[in-house]
Amino acid sequence: MSTLTLSTPRSPAPVPQIAEVFDFARAQIHQAAADLWPHADIRLGAHVPSITGYVTHLAVDERPLYAKYSYLGMSLVSLLRGAGGTWPQVREAQADYVRRPDALLAREYAQLQLLAQLDGPRACAAAGLERGVLFTVPAVGSTLGDLLLRTPAQTVPLLEGTFAELRPLYRTRTAGWLGPSGAIGERSVAATFARKFNGISGQTYLDRIGADRCPPAVRTEVAGRLRAVVARLRHARLVALQPALEVLTYGELKPEHVVFPDSGGERPLFIDPGLGRGRATSDAAKLISRIVLRLLIARSMPHAATQVLDGVDAFAQNRVALRSAKAARSWQREVLIFWMMDTTNLLSTVLSAPPGLPLNERTRALADRPLAACRLLDHASAAFLKQRDAPTAWHTALDTAREAIA
Repeated sequence: MSTLTLSTPRSPAPVPQIAEVFDFARAQIHQAAADLWPHADIRLGAHVPSITGYVTHLAVDERPLYAKYSYLGMSLVSLLRGAGGTWPQVREAQADYVRRPDALLAREYAQLQLLAQLDGPRACAAAGLERGVLFTVPAVGSTLGDLLLRTPAQTVPLLEGTFAELRPLYRTRTAGWLGPSGAIGERSVAATFARKFNGISGQTYLDRIGADRCPPAVRTEVAGRLRAVVARLRHARLVALQPALEVLTYGELKPEHVVFPDSGGERPLFIDPGLGRGRATSDAAKLISRIVLRLLIARSMPHAATQVLDGVDAFAQNRVALRSAKAARSWQREVLIFWMMDTTNLLSTVLSAPPGLPLNERTRALADRPLAACRLLDHASAAFLKQRDAPTAWHTALDTAREAIA
């Protein structure tokens, strides 16, 4: 007589814990600094909250530096959710990863060296790369994001000055300066969107949005609106983003990654590049996306926010005026699609972050108050598909942003 044996369900494998991930990164940073500067006094400083990698201040013989450490080239949010496996599996894979020439920070180090040889943009100096740790020299001054809120009437010249620096990247011949192994294409707006929201895994990802960060009613609205936005953007991307000439793009163009020296008159300095081959409109879109989110968060400054949005519109009209009517419509369509994709990418990452992961002030505010951004995306993406006229869709998106900020 046979007996039926009931197997006990296996518990899910433990995901890496924040403390062990951070402690290991700090140990690697200290050892890497000791290897590079064996006779120096090395002191690790405060952690800089980030959702992408571990970043910290440090001093090497009183010289201030930043140190950055990346796990397997993925974001900390993905790592802490188990995308790299258990902590022992991550440690084993990481030992091989940091030795690879195409590791994320090895490519960023090479990009900083490339930018140092060009006539623009001016990038922060790389101080060294060791054990998978990238050391950079701090950029001293005020970020573009801070200046926009402090001097909103200067929005147009600030944006024009930023893109004047990027102009050398957008020359057609520059696309060949960076080989496929040197580009950081996986962090482009379109690649990130495709990776997050592709197929069944994308639907599962959307189903889990906000599970640990949003009250039930908020989570229901967030998930519903983002699901509609993603469906629209997947359709819009197929319709509107036809093959086009690729140039070298900065990639990680955010308001906090452009630093203007406080002395005035000097060229801005760019940090944290993510150079890749793509459309120049993706840089403009990412910057606009992050500016609008920053304005949504700065709720106590509605007048300044309105001035900044007016400046963004004026800057965009300057771009359009330089093009033929057909090229102008294409520019506006592409910027709108990339803008909404980037906001969707960031919002979904922030809402998926484990509760204990330290967030900076901006991402924490976005995680605490996601509905304004979700509603903006929902209304703007619906209008974009409904209105075939690009200028009308552009102004609808800006008007929606103004209403959300007000």
